[in-house]
Amino acid sequence: MPLFELEADHGWLKEVRRVPSPNCDARPADARISLLVIHGISLPPGQYGGPYIDQLFTNTLNPDEHPYFREIQNLHVSSHLMINRQGAVTQYVPFNKRAWHAGESEFGGRKACNDFSIGIELEGCDEQPYERGQYEVLAKVTKVLTNCWKDIERDRIVGHCDVAPGRKTDPGAAFEWEYFFRLLV
Repeated sequence: MPLFELEADHGWLKEVRRVPSPNCDARPADARISLLVIHGISLPPGQYGGPYIDQLFTNTLNPDEHPYFREIQNLHVSSHLMINRQGAVTQYVPFNKRAWHAGESEFGGRKACNDFSIGIELEGCDEQPYERGQYEVLAKVTKVLTNCWKDIERDRIVGHCDVAPGRKTDPGAAFEWEYFFRLLV
């Protein structure tokens, strides 16, 4: 299991796969990173592996490869990180930039969660259990992030469903929050 470290500018994790996404921009000048949003993603839905998540986050998804891709071909989305089923990490957006992961969202009375959050995707879907290795890697990465950004406390580690209720359900009922939080201790 790799150890994770941030580069000196706190933008990138060292020694993880990088696929830079154009779907990001500068955070507002007064934004302090204070929220971690956990997501679940699979493309096509319910299928794992393949290049499709990278393609979605880099605006290169071919709509002819799957009927679902026609529905999402014009989305411009990203996340800071994705942890695949084997626990490998890909970083798409540096942490000091705003990734476009939460969409219309609100937490603690503040709208536009992308302004002050870090988004981590887990390859998975709401109904299927996530892999133990994904939890272990997520916990290690979370520790690095919470060491750097002290405002991300346990009650500020949430699911996409918590910042966009009624619109999003991920990481879903299959995500084991208690197990994940035990790994952070």
